[in-house]
Amino acid sequence: MIADSSRSTASSDKSVSNTTEKSAPSISPENRSRSSSEHVFFVDRNAPKNDSVDLARIETAVRSLLEAVGEDPDRDGLLETPARVARMYAEMFAGLKSDPGRHLAKVFDEDYDEIVLVSDISFCSMCEHHLLPFTGKAHIAYLPSGKVVGLSKLARVVEEVARRPQVQERLTQTVADLIEDRLSARGVAVVVESTHSCMTMRGVRKPGSMCLTSAMRGIFRDDPKSRSEVLGLINRVS
Repeated sequence: MIADSSRSTASSDKSVSNTTEKSAPSISPENRSRSSSEHVFFVDRNAPKNDSVDLARIETAVRSLLEAVGEDPDRDGLLETPARVARMYAEMFAGLKSDPGRHLAKVFDEDYDEIVLVSDISFCSMCEHHLLPFTGKAHIAYLPSGKVVGLSKLARVVEEVARRPQVQERLTQTVADLIEDRLSARGVAVVVESTHSCMTMRGVRKPGSMCLTSAMRGIFRDDPKSRSEVLGLINRVS
């Protein structure tokens, strides 16, 4: 928000003082600098970055692709498309060069040995077969072994693992393995449900079809009663 500034004082010039227009509020250089910075969008310092992406190479490839399908990459509507696509891929694949497990490094000692469940964690990832997005939500449950992690960190793990070209099955297993390993959890259950563009907009073209995958670790894998309990909780809230 721009700080309030005092109104300009009336000019001593008679030709100006008789005007019916109000003078514009004056903004000092300091306020002008601050106002421009305050309009910058929120930046998440925890978001993964992929500075090794060769943006120029992607732009060249996108131009070639447009030409290959019969388009003119130099027409007005497509002039900036290669650059936009390059930035999009840098964002979508930022998880390739990061360790999502770092979000689970800070834990808290807590005498709690029941299920912790975070449901409906939304995500968007990219199918490696057609480079089309698949979107959905993940449900994560774990049984602590004396240590718990901030709930938002589970969502960050999903978000970061999703920023890669992959398949849903691998995404599900990767998240489960990270939580089991980094938290030494006695049990981990990850259920992912999503819709795949490669099924809804091409090929079989079945809008509304849903893919459901799960990964069980520890007690949730070995004990049918525990697995039934955690799946019952996930189904109840999803």
